[in-house]
Amino acid sequence: MDLQAYIIFCVEIMGTVAFAASGAMTGISRRMDAFGVCVLGVVTAVGGGMMRDVILGNVPGALIRPVYVAVAVATALLIFAVLYVKKDLLQGNFGHLYDRAMLAMDSVGLGIFTAVGVTTGIRNGYLENTFLLTFLGTLTGVGGGLLRDMMAGVPPYIFVKHIYACASVAGALICVLIYRGFGQIPAVVISSLIVVLIRFLAARYRWNLPHIEPEG
Repeated sequence: MDLQAYIIFCVEIMGTVAFAASGAMTGISRRMDAFGVCVLGVVTAVGGGMMRDVILGNVPGALIRPVYVAVAVATALLIFAVLYVKKDLLQGNFGHLYDRAMLAMDSVGLGIFTAVGVTTGIRNGYLENTFLLTFLGTLTGVGGGLLRDMMAGVPPYIFVKHIYACASVAGALICVLIYRGFGQIPAVVISSLIVVLIRFLAARYRWNLPHIEPEG
């Protein structure tokens, strides 16, 4: 494994841990057992990438390299074990802690997997197709979280929490442009950081897309 491939692998593992943690937190908040928490962790971490690979006509990478599934399971089990032993962490300010943890984990995972989705499309020969690359990046970024929320029976995070899918779209576009000019590593790092920054700014200043409030 050369240096560039190693860096990308480390970035993917970071994204896997972040998304698996957000999936586990959702499962715990819905009072799921250890198995359910693990399932949500895995689905959140690899679900978007699996959908992307199916669209590209490939065998999902998570099935070929199960290290990502293993990391997701380990992360989910670790979080479950800590909160199972330290039940007092679920009391008091858990709601506030949960929101902050979800923001951090989802933002990091969203940024990383948006960039990974774009670079995967490029490796499959679609460097000049900006629309497809942006779609693949966004799907990889938000797909796992969408599956997580549907399985948990909660309103999908991408539709109700600040700027989410829009941050992924912006990050995917930026990743495409930077990749064409400067290569893979700068594209992945810069676009991921931009997505995280947009998400944190959206949460800090409560940026939201317009929506209709029912009268009365």
